Amino acid sequence: MAHRRKIQLLTWDVKDTLIRLRRPVGEEYAAKAQAHGVEVEATALERAFRQVFKAHSRSFPNYGLSHGLTVRQWWWDVVLQTFHLAGVRDAQAVGPIAAQLYKDFRSPCSWQLLEGAEATLRECRERGLRLAVISNFDQRLEDILVGLSLREHFDFVLTSWATGWQKPDPRIFHEALRLAQVEPAVAAHIGDSYHNDYEGARAVGMHSFLVVGPGSLDPVVKDSVPQEHILPSLPHLLPALDRLEGSSTGQ
Repeated sequence: MAHRRKIQLLTWDVKDTLIRLRRPVGEEYAAKAQAHGVEVEATALERAFRQVFKAHSRSFPNYGLSHGLTVRQWWWDVVLQTFHLAGVRDAQAVGPIAAQLYKDFRSPCSWQLLEGAEATLRECRERGLRLAVISNFDQRLEDILVGLSLREHFDFVLTSWATGWQKPDPRIFHEALRLAQVEPAVAAHIGDSYHNDYEGARAVGMHSFLVVGPGSLDPVVKDSVPQEHILPSLPHLLPALDRLEGSSTGQ
């Protein structure tokens, strides 16, 4: 059996893979609204946000980059429409809330590390692996990673906003491989989205691991992703890499 070379590069999704919001979007929006004298239910805001975010992402993908929008304008529209859908029609009252939310989501205080994130990244580097980020995020990601003391682990950070390509577009994965000067066969991607992360990376020939967290598996994931590619938590990554490299050498 041909011997596959050891993995050299690990690329990482960030949101809901390494970090997550400290509290749900609806709660965050409701708290900021209350601080500005606007009362609205967190559950209504959560429902509205999901609907608006999905529609806005479809109409103006990648933060409206190709439509001449700034990231701030894009998010401002999302917040205004979210509050409007949740029953707050006064756009003037929502303006200061939108400004505060945009600023706060840039701060590490709004985010927390997932269990094992920092230790796993450190152990990967101790093994001599190169690490990089591939994220469908805007330009605030650098500040967030620095604030959470994660930026030091990565050779480079690629965002969809900076490159103009959103996962699962193969070009953003190819750009990471080009910057790292490695072939897909010695690179693996870790993320929580079956479509954007797992399928996106595998489509360009990279290995891939899907972070699923606690709870029951989505039926699509259960049927489509081999058990050895599934990570219930980040500390499962290094054993999974060992199994991958072991099986590729016929051991």
